[in-house]
Order: sequence, then C-alpha cells, then structure tokens
Amino acid sequence: MRLLLRPLRKLVAVERTERRDHRLALMLTFVAGAANAGGLVAVGQYTSHMSGIISAMADQLALGAWLLVGGGLVALASFMAGAGVSAVLINWARRNRVRAQYSLPVLLEAALLASFGTLGMLLAGTAGFYAMAVPLLCFIMGLQNATITKVSGARIRTTHMTGIVTDIGIELGKLFYWNHRPGTQVRADRTKLKLLGGLLGCFFGGGLFGAWGFALLGFAAALPMALVLASVGMAPVLEAWLIRTRRVAGRGTPGRETLGAPRP
Repeated sequence: MRLLLRPLRKLVAVERTERRDHRLALMLTFVAGAANAGGLVAVGQYTSHMSGIISAMADQLALGAWLLVGGGLVALASFMAGAGVSAVLINWARRNRVRAQYSLPVLLEAALLASFGTLGMLLAGTAGFYAMAVPLLCFIMGLQNATITKVSGARIRTTHMTGIVTDIGIELGKLFYWNHRPGTQVRADRTKLKLLGGLLGCFFGGGLFGAWGFALLGFAAALPMALVLASVGMAPVLEAWLIRTRRVAGRGTPGRETLGAPRP
C-alpha cells in the first residue's frame, strides 16, 4: 500500500524538487482546464482567470448594467478569497509544523469540486444554484492558483495561460535566434520550454475533458476531478496512518523524513 501512496504523497510533500513541482503543476493545470471549460458548459461562465471578468465588468459599467457589474465583483472577490484561504492554510500548517501543509488546500479543492458536482446534480435549473456556482468555481480557481504559487515559489501558475503562452513565445524566439556573431550566445531554456508546453497541453486536454464530460454527464463530471485531487491530498495522511499502525503493531519504525525548508 505504501508503494502505491508514495508517488502521490511526493506531489504534496514538504520537501520540494523541480520534478515534484512540475508534476503537481501538470496535474493541477489539467483540473483547472477541465473546471474552466466545464464551467462554461455548465453555468455559462469562464472562471479560471480574472482578465475577462474584469474587462466584462468595465464593459457592463459603461453600459450601466449594474447587476452584472455586481456579479463580476462577487466573482473577483471569490477568486481573491480562495487565494487568501490557501495562504492561510499553508502558513498555519508551516507555523504548526504540520507535514501535510500542501495537502490541506488540495483536499479543500477536492471537497469544493465534489460539492459543486453534487449540488449541480441536485439543484441544476434553480436560480439560487447558478448564483452560487460561479463564485464557487472562482473560489476554487483562486485556491488552486495560490497553492501552486506557494508550492513552486511563485514560478508556476496553473489557472490561466496568457503568461505561459508569452513565455513559450520568448523561448521559441531564443531557440530560433541565429547566433551569427561571436560573443554572448542566445540559448533557449529547453527544460522550461518543455514544462510550458506540457502545461499548455494539460490545460487544453483538461478543457476537452471538461467540455465533453459536462456535456455528456452533466455536473457528475466534476466528481472524477475531485477524486483525483482527494487521492493526492489524502496520500500523506494515509501513509502516516500506516506508519502509526505499524508502530503500534510492533513491526518496526520507519525512518522519519526531515522537515524541508518552507517555500516563500
């Protein structure tokens, strides 16, 4: 069982490596793409990035559509609240030396996605649900984006592609640059380019999954995404429980891992 849990546990382990950051980012980017595209199919709104929402608020304000401006403000505040909750959870866990510090926001995201899918199956078609669904998805996306930001030391984002596509363009420009003069050579960061391409592909693949899933299954399509996140978030908890069980049973005490330095 521990052999099965270990790869999942490493995704949210306190001890971070570039490989772990990249794998977690790819998984979260797929979920973000699925939630974003699925949200459009389900509730008619993209929720993973704030650029469109802020631009729409400006348009609606110019047209005097005050109710829609209010809806945009709620969505914006929900995204920021999700990011704030992620920071609170991670910093609280660090202060209290809780080893599952990155598991907490991932588990919360899983619970909220499961709630979104379950409530959608029960309440779809009611005005109250749709008024709640967009802020809930925005909160989830803010929570996720802040989590990967904290985990990676602000090097990776997962819920929007503008910066990623820009960086891909920059690296491609360096890749095809003709170094015809001696001196400082322009070189592309091929490792970074591979990661950026993977993030873009995962977001697109997640978008296809979300669009098709919500079109075919309705709100139930949110449940597989929640299950994936829950599996990752619960892995450290289950592994710790297995270690404790072995100690109680007297079958040996596995070595403890040292607490890694926290990310900024």
